[in-house]
Amino acid sequence: MVFDAIKRALSRSVGGENSGEDYLEIDLGKEEAQQKVFVKLFALKDYEEVNNILNFLREGYTIAVIDIKTLRQRDPIELKRAISKIKKTSDAMEGNIAGFGENVVIVAPSFAKIHKEAMPAKEEKKEFTSRWD
Repeated sequence: MVFDAIKRALSRSVGGENSGEDYLEIDLGKEEAQQKVFVKLFALKDYEEVNNILNFLREGYTIAVIDIKTLRQRDPIELKRAISKIKKTSDAMEGNIAGFGENVVIVAPSFAKIHKEAMPAKEEKKEFTSRWD
């Protein structure tokens, strides 16, 4: 788009069709408006797949929904390493990370906020004591 406008301007001046304009105005804001936010689903089956997820997150326009069930069942230590790496990248990008249930992790870039509602504390079971003890 921008390159096409530059190419047309150069071809006019070289071809002799100079319309009297001494400058070329380029609207850079138009390309920024075309950026879209993607919600991308990932299945984390191996530790090596973390790099693919991180590449999408580093682009800055991807909200990652990661299914961790397979890796959690197969190798919890590798899962811990993978989540740690994702969390470090998310923190470096000033993004958010949150678990959703036991099998899903959501990572959002800095412009999006994940609402983390406080879970009500579980009531501890009180031991039954009788007054005759």
